[in-house]
Amino acid sequence: MNEFANSADAPSVDTVGIVRKTRRRRVTAIAGLAAALIVAGGGTALATAVTSGSHAVKPAAATTATTAAGNDATNVLLKDSKFPLEFAGLDLDFAKQLLLKSRLKLGTVSKVDCGKDGKPGSVHAVDPHSPKTVSIGATINLTLCAG
Repeated sequence: MNEFANSADAPSVDTVGIVRKTRRRRVTAIAGLAAALIVAGGGTALATAVTSGSHAVKPAAATTATTAAGNDATNVLLKDSKFPLEFAGLDLDFAKQLLLKSRLKLGTVSKVDCGKDGKPGSVHAVDPHSPKTVSIGATINLTLCAG
């Protein structure tokens, strides 16, 4: 094609160079991200070592969600499942989504006065709850905090 009069040279594409450049950018980005994670993780480990020192480790403060989950009043255990579904602290919309995702049906929704222990509109108890197991398609009744 280059032998014709008044014609431009055929374009050449350096595919090997383009691939190398792309790989170099990707490797540089991954290395930078890894270095940032190492620095952040090292800073966290250093801060933990400095703050803990010779002091005893204190347990985290118990919240209403963990207190309610501790007595299994807000957990539903599906048959053939190792992990319970936790409804503690969820509002009605999220609880409905979790039931739908788990292929369970919503039964009655009632409200109870939780006092200062619970957030208004959050799940306070479920029925049936753990340690009873339920099968797919079962009906779950929810009790919400009134306020």
